[in-house]
Amino acid sequence: MVTPAAMLATAGLFMMGLGVALAALLSAANKKLYVYEDPRIDEIEALLPRNNCGACGTAGCRAFAEAAIRGDIAPGQCTVCTPAQAQTIASLLAVTVGGQEKRVARIACAGGRQVAVNRAYYAGLESCRAAHLVAGGGKGCAWGCLGFGDCVDVCDFDAIYMDPFKLPVVYDERCIACNDCVEVCPKNLISLQNQSRKLWVACSNRDFGAEAEAQCEVICNACGRCVADAPAGLIKINESLAVIDYTKNAMAARAAIERCPTGAIVWMESGDKTIKGGHAAKILRKEALPVEKTP
Repeated sequence: MVTPAAMLATAGLFMMGLGVALAALLSAANKKLYVYEDPRIDEIEALLPRNNCGACGTAGCRAFAEAAIRGDIAPGQCTVCTPAQAQTIASLLAVTVGGQEKRVARIACAGGRQVAVNRAYYAGLESCRAAHLVAGGGKGCAWGCLGFGDCVDVCDFDAIYMDPFKLPVVYDERCIACNDCVEVCPKNLISLQNQSRKLWVACSNRDFGAEAEAQCEVICNACGRCVADAPAGLIKINESLAVIDYTKNAMAARAAIERCPTGAIVWMESGDKTIKGGHAAKILRKEALPVEKTP
């Protein structure tokens, strides 16, 4: 007759054997399925800002570190890293820093509340996206900036602020081209541009004629003077709006802005330093225009 003690001993031996067998199986599986990970990935990730902004085109800082080790991306392509950080990573990998031209957010609108007409009061959530859902936001220019600062709210780098007339302004030195402001703008007014693109059309309005010009004092009125004054082929008028061919950016010259009567085409020294031509109408108004209700 098998005693309870013997049964317990047998069960204990069985469980011990099962444990040993499973441990051996797991050990073998670990060796078989082991995937080597370069220890430099952790080192490089620690040197990166770890904002995981995606401005470099990868899914985040760890993905950037992996791509840098594979040689698929240059250390200098992290737009948040300081030059010293990028150089440290390049030295660790024994590669050149490399990089790309700095890109910054540009706003294709100059219609602040002192020059652009609002046709209706908006009372609701202080958000461009929310206002846009209510008859486009009430601004006379259907393409104009609504001025509630969604782009400011999503910027984690304090690279955008709203000026006194509710128009966004970009600090080039802080902008890392993460694309968040581009995605949040319901009017599609923001784009990422190479910083060397100094000639800029600060307008998106495609309407034409006296009625369109009555909505904003800095509208592009498609007069064509910039086309005539710029090198051949650099600027054309498309849908009543001046359009710059940036494949010919090396030809860009400030002469193209000089005779613009509204100041819609400008020369960008930086996002917060915009130069208008000598013939542009001077804006002296220091307060917002009153709301002009549509009859």
